[in-house]
Amino acid sequence: VQLQAFGGGLVQAGGSLRLSCAVSGRTFSNYAVGWFRQAPGKEREFVAGISWTGTSTYNTDSVKGRFTISGDNAKNAVYLQMNSLKPEDTGVYYCAADRKGSGGSRIHEYAYWGQGTEVTVSS
Repeated sequence: VQLQAFGGGLVQAGGSLRLSCAVSGRTFSNYAVGWFRQAPGKEREFVAGISWTGTSTYNTDSVKGRFTISGDNAKNAVYLQMNSLKPEDTGVYYCAADRKGSGGSRIHEYAYWGQGTEVTVSS
């Protein structure tokens, strides 16, 4: 399965961005998709995920109430709506897929990764 993340950019603190992850190559509905980010000099961390059934979503504590993950089976896409952005949200955002997965935070469970899209939040 192939993933492509896009939609990043430069935004001021308090602004919004919507990231998209296009999934191709296999049956999209069989895969959980997670969003991860990596800030300069830091490890890659889980941001949000949606289960392969689409019935469960998860957010890391630092983005709860600000970020929303959603999926569109008809478009083979997963989105990350990011509101009230903060400078600490800056990083490269990656989407990843896990066959029949829960959409949880365990990074090693995601076998397929996209190339990342950069988000910069200025103060």
